[in-house]
Amino acid sequence: MKAVAVRRGEEQPTVIEKPKPDPEDGEALVRTLRVGVDGTDHEVMSGAHGGFPDGEDHLVLGHEAVGVVEDPNGTGFSEGDVVVPTVRRAPDGTNEYFERGEPDMAPDGQYFERGIVGAHGYMSDFFTSPEEFLIEIPRDLAELGFLVEPISITEKANEHAYASRSAFQWNPESALVLGNGSLGLLTLAMFEHTEEFERTYCLGRRDRPDPTIDIIEKLGATYVDSRETPVDEVPAAHEGMDYVYEATGYPPHAFQTIEALAPNGVGALLGVPDSWEFEIDGGRLHEEFVLHNKALIGSVNSHVKHFEAAVETIQQLPEWLFEDLITGIYDVDNLDPAFDEGDDVIKTAVEFDSL
Repeated sequence: MKAVAVRRGEEQPTVIEKPKPDPEDGEALVRTLRVGVDGTDHEVMSGAHGGFPDGEDHLVLGHEAVGVVEDPNGTGFSEGDVVVPTVRRAPDGTNEYFERGEPDMAPDGQYFERGIVGAHGYMSDFFTSPEEFLIEIPRDLAELGFLVEPISITEKANEHAYASRSAFQWNPESALVLGNGSLGLLTLAMFEHTEEFERTYCLGRRDRPDPTIDIIEKLGATYVDSRETPVDEVPAAHEGMDYVYEATGYPPHAFQTIEALAPNGVGALLGVPDSWEFEIDGGRLHEEFVLHNKALIGSVNSHVKHFEAAVETIQQLPEWLFEDLITGIYDVDNLDPAFDEGDDVIKTAVEFDSL
């Protein structure tokens, strides 16, 4: 079968041939439909994030997948079911985090992530997965199923953000998304259509005309250009934010978020930064936390219930969003455009098959 991989010592994806996998007991064989491409894939290819499976000279890419059950192999699925796989697996079969159904809370060394670190991904004609890590979705969502995983990431972040404010009555009205990539735009759409914030903002570094700014404003949000209004100056230019969702991986944003928050606000950090030393006024930020009851949380990955919530969420988002957000679907024989990073590229996917 064909697979899209990155080899050791290389930084570009390549098409390779691999044997069709045989499902083990408790696993289903899945025929791949589409696999999304995101910033993590680029970080993996560059060597900035992730790692190869032990003893392998390549890593099959892809962690945002949707497929069709080809062989249920004794699982509870039926042939033809459309499914989305989760990402994390236990290195030695299981551990306490997986046994509790909380693989997303496992620390480094106690998980693999398919297509990212320690385990091959889904960007191939077929893949196998244990039954408990597959989520069935409606057949009419098959073409959009690769978006379930990124939406699940925000489902988790939101859950943890609200939990951090659960000790008191928190009625957030304003939200700011840092980053106008595909995850930021999906999150902004969720804030508008499922979280029901009264006022939303999205920060980026783009000049008009720009397709991401068009989506931001079509959603009814306000675009904030960080070159004109840095994150910590947002309260003076607009308002203090009840919720800030950081999806840039730009290290200063983590600290600027504290000052961007309104009293009682919470910031969720999701971007994975490179190492960077810079000066901050630690005393001032400490004071902001204490005197204004602010909070920051970090969030990574998601688990089955977040995927299930994402399936519900994707059905509540407007159809035009996906038409504008998905800028290209490419087959394996036309791979390069799927990994382009130009300003006209928002979200792409590699297509292996169709229903």
